[in-house]
Amino acid sequence: MPGSRITALGHHQPDRVLTNDDLATMVDTSDEWIRRRTGIVTRHLAAEHESVADLAGQAAAKALSASGLAPADIGLVTVATFTAMDRMPSIAARVARHLGIPSAVCYDLNNGCAGFCTALATADHAVRAGAAGHALVIGAEKMSDVTDWNDRTSCVLLGDGAGAAIVSADETAGIGLVCWGSDPSRGDAVRLAGAWHPLFAQEGQTVFRWTTTTMPGVAKEACRRAGLDITDLAAVVTHQANLRIIEAITDRLGLPERAIVATDVTESGNTSAASVPIALSKLVARGEVPPGAPVLLLSFGGGLSWAAQVITCP
Repeated sequence: MPGSRITALGHHQPDRVLTNDDLATMVDTSDEWIRRRTGIVTRHLAAEHESVADLAGQAAAKALSASGLAPADIGLVTVATFTAMDRMPSIAARVARHLGIPSAVCYDLNNGCAGFCTALATADHAVRAGAAGHALVIGAEKMSDVTDWNDRTSCVLLGDGAGAAIVSADETAGIGLVCWGSDPSRGDAVRLAGAWHPLFAQEGQTVFRWTTTTMPGVAKEACRRAGLDITDLAAVVTHQANLRIIEAITDRLGLPERAIVATDVTESGNTSAASVPIALSKLVARGEVPPGAPVLLLSFGGGLSWAAQVITCP
């Protein structure tokens, strides 16, 4: 089958910035406590009238513009999210309408914080199979809608935003074979349960132990499936859960000194399924990773699920 690759990226974050000092006026916490435990300094919060579809549409419009494609060129739109309040039409369908994409297949995908890499893999499969020539893959979350602002262990983590990628058919594979799976025996460690205004909750220590012991092996397997070694990587973009988790995982990988590790969590907080595409888009926009360089995407979250692949930097 033909290959596919990411050809363009875009991201969007709301204007409002919530600092650690701001949070200290809302719950029993402090800037020092938050930085020491999470590494987070700021996070962006959407306005009350801004929806997940609004965030997704802004990021998607930037990616589409950067690609040089017309809306009619897009054959598939998929949005990774678990914070959409409306069931139908899907966020993907709303984005397609907003961008004037006329006849693409549209669907949302909920795999928690692993959602973007999962959606990227499904788009890669569709393009490889000839079901679409170009796909629009988005990760978008409005975490502020599901945040328990009385829980200082979780409210200090979360932020809003969206990131998007254009995936296009190519003669060579620019998206490596996905390494994905789940550990349902611990699936309740991250939760958003209940029919009426559910609130995000997690068992922090369980998640920390699971991610830091499991994800290094997932990362190495994703590299193996791409025909690469960890030492070949130019950059690593993990789910931006918190800085302690990112550092614990990457410290165990044996990365070369030149490899860049994305730490957008410090300024964006944990944006769940949006965190990988936002962080990747920023690295590329700043020119920190050269085009054509191998980048490992590593996501993990509710389920407990994971998805990882090596991509060629656009």
